[in-house]
Amino acid sequence: MHAEKKILVRFPRSEFSHSLGQKRPLLPKHVWSIRVRLEMADNRRDLALFNMAIDSKLRGCDLVCLKVRDVFAAGRVKERTSVTKSKTGKPVRFEITETTRHSLERWIADPEMLGLEYLWPSRLHHSVHLSTRQYARILRDWVTSIGLEPSAYGTHSMRRTKVAQIYKKTGNLRAVQLLLGHTKMDSTVRYLGVDLDDALTLSEGIDL
Repeated sequence: MHAEKKILVRFPRSEFSHSLGQKRPLLPKHVWSIRVRLEMADNRRDLALFNMAIDSKLRGCDLVCLKVRDVFAAGRVKERTSVTKSKTGKPVRFEITETTRHSLERWIADPEMLGLEYLWPSRLHHSVHLSTRQYARILRDWVTSIGLEPSAYGTHSMRRTKVAQIYKKTGNLRAVQLLLGHTKMDSTVRYLGVDLDDALTLSEGIDL
């Protein structure tokens, strides 16, 4: 008998690993469900953190390092702000919507925040602010609480959530590129997972 021949299919390492590890953005119904649960629990820190993660579109490492002064000045939460990204050293601007401003105001006014510099103080003595690992665990609790599979979501899900909706509604990749702070458009295309079907769907919506 002849030995069976095994056929190995090799994928481009970088492209395959990227798509395999891509975390899903939250859908609007997921955002609403998590937000309602946090409001009902009166979890001020997590509600402000959740809302800010969506609005800011920041990487987890930059989100956890936010300081009160980054978002709060002259007795009120700013409508827009700018922070320097740790990965590139370049500033990125983002909006703070009314819903997020309200949750931030309640959190900053909380007695737990009295006199503190960082927006998300750690409850562990050896750290002045949340670590990215702690943030990832908190996010896992959020998605699990509404019945989602936690392995499909990560901190990048929060970064992608709003821009995925912006792209879906407008098809404006340049706007998404600016909001994410990408220097190259192809990075934005890969990040959103844009393919030909997406382009055709957008094209079908335009009747000339």
